[in-house]
Amino acid sequence: MLCQHCKKNTAIINYVEKVNGNKFESHLCALCYADLFGELNNKANNDIWAGLFGSSSREKKVCPVCGTAYDDFERTGLLGCTSCYDVFKEELVPSILRIQGKVEHVGKVGKNTDALGLHRRLKTLQEQLEEALRKKRFAEADRLNRQINSIKKTLRGDKKDG
Repeated sequence: MLCQHCKKNTAIINYVEKVNGNKFESHLCALCYADLFGELNNKANNDIWAGLFGSSSREKKVCPVCGTAYDDFERTGLLGCTSCYDVFKEELVPSILRIQGKVEHVGKVGKNTDALGLHRRLKTLQEQLEEALRKKRFAEADRLNRQINSIKKTLRGDKKDG
């Protein structure tokens, strides 16, 4: 739905007001709302939003590796490092699911010869091994176990195979 004021941007705020028993609705974009009613980020509105959607005194999560706070992510949309994904997982997963439909990478992957790629491959193989053992597919489990051992040797730096 387009903003009823500027008729250009998408309306993201539905403003409803009752005056003398009459109901008035406005569907506005953030810019027009800010122009007409003031900024959303002022202290009074923040207190109102906090009261409606939870306490504003919630514990602030901070990544111990890079020092990025979750508030920084909310403001900029950027995480500081790969550890942020683990630290803020609880908050990020619902958004990632809504946007992408999945939380696992399914796209193209290179040869995975770097250490990070090998660790990812190792994790996948270990999950497949557990599944094969649960379903008593021992031949498949043996093959997967050999692949896992090979990757572990590569990660340790062992040169010979066997």
